[in-house]
Amino acid sequence: MKRAEVIELFSRLRELDPHPTTELAYTTPFELLVAVVLSAQATDVGVNKATRKLYPVANTPQAILALGEEGLKRYISTIGLFNAKAKNVIALCRLLIEQHDGEVPRTREALEALPGVGRKTANVVLNTAFGVPTIAVDTHIFRVSNRTGLAPGKDVRAVEDKLEKVVPAEFKQDAHHWLILHGRYVCKARKPDCPHCVIRDLCRYRDKTAE
Repeated sequence: MKRAEVIELFSRLRELDPHPTTELAYTTPFELLVAVVLSAQATDVGVNKATRKLYPVANTPQAILALGEEGLKRYISTIGLFNAKAKNVIALCRLLIEQHDGEVPRTREALEALPGVGRKTANVVLNTAFGVPTIAVDTHIFRVSNRTGLAPGKDVRAVEDKLEKVVPAEFKQDAHHWLILHGRYVCKARKPDCPHCVIRDLCRYRDKTAE
């Protein structure tokens, strides 16, 4: 995709949604971090349903640690892989208290050293909580980037590296949110809604839907 087309693509997405953000509910960097860890192989709606009950009771590392692993499980048992996630969140809370004074670190290295936190989670936290122009690549962004021809790649890291190169600086802060929302609601996995897509004419996808 040519640079002029990339600029046009993001200009249209920005016009639709000038101030995009995550659909995960949170009020602090710690709440966002926990929500993103819980969201692996789960929906934002499902995570929000669980944290809506959890956070009024415990929304700090100290409070969640006080709940304990079994106590935490009672709040997140509706989320997939909740046993492993509870273990990671408890370990994450302990590490935040021991090494970061209970605060969420602002560097990728420190974030990725936390249990249950990989590159994608670190990118989401850096971008959404701290305003760093990172681009976290999930299944939606991977699909949109490949289908449209914006940033084709064989794996998520290849797509991320390509996006870092092709996305103009003025769009980089919000690119993650625009692409994920586009993939979630328009460029869907099984049947993309091409007739209602604002970037249809820029897209390289050969099997566009007609209705």
